[in-house]
Amino acid sequence: MSGHLRTALNLAASQIPVLPLRAGKVPFGNCDRCADNACGGRPNMKNPGPCSCPGPCHAWAAASTDPDVISAGPWRRAWLRASAVAYHPGGAGLTVVDLDNADAITWARENLPATQTVPTTRGEHWLYLGAMQSANAVRPGVDVKSSMQYARWLGPGTGTIAELPDVVRALVVKEPRAIPPAAITVPALVGGGECPHRTPTYLDRGIAMAEQRITQAREAVHATVYRTFLAVLSTHGRCGCLTEAHIGRLFTAAQAKGESPRHCTDAWTNALTRLGL
Repeated sequence: MSGHLRTALNLAASQIPVLPLRAGKVPFGNCDRCADNACGGRPNMKNPGPCSCPGPCHAWAAASTDPDVISAGPWRRAWLRASAVAYHPGGAGLTVVDLDNADAITWARENLPATQTVPTTRGEHWLYLGAMQSANAVRPGVDVKSSMQYARWLGPGTGTIAELPDVVRALVVKEPRAIPPAAITVPALVGGGECPHRTPTYLDRGIAMAEQRITQAREAVHATVYRTFLAVLSTHGRCGCLTEAHIGRLFTAAQAKGESPRHCTDAWTNALTRLGL
């Protein structure tokens, strides 16, 4: 029995799905039957379908905890040529934060809760208990490996594994492109004519009060921002007196309270919709 196969069986006994990696730290290619995904792909892939291939095809999706599968002929031959053992973190209910360099490690130590840590060739793997979506390059030198991904087995590491924190889950959430205030317009005064609110003192006082309402919110910030945007648009949304600068002031006040550009844009759009603007 090869050393890699022995390691794989030990991991599988702990319900950690494993697979062999060939040179270059990559999975073995699909067999002729499964080339170009002709078999439909293994279950649980992006395009699920049946696959009865006895070999370790389809990368992470082939990972198994079944000792009979892992040590069967096609797999055994792969283990003899393997350069490393990999595992499917998501299948084991784990998430790996892959830190590729010293700067990434420094960032993790400053921003992530301490957990089980495994040294790698270039950096560290930080393991958390809980599965999530995977994503590469979530920030410089940082990948998140969990569901639909594989990671190299480099040993148990040190430290006590922690529960998967929200700060790690948030790493893979991509903020929709924010619509800058300059891109938001309001309808002009129907029929033309002078806007009765275009008195600087009247309009500035209204915007200042809106900013203050947002700034002083101590709870339910999302709701406060939405209600404030709604109030401003109720008064000034149809006359066209709001400028890019006014809208920018409201967005700035909301973001200073922790609102993301996305939430600001959503609140503004919802207020426009509510008023039929």
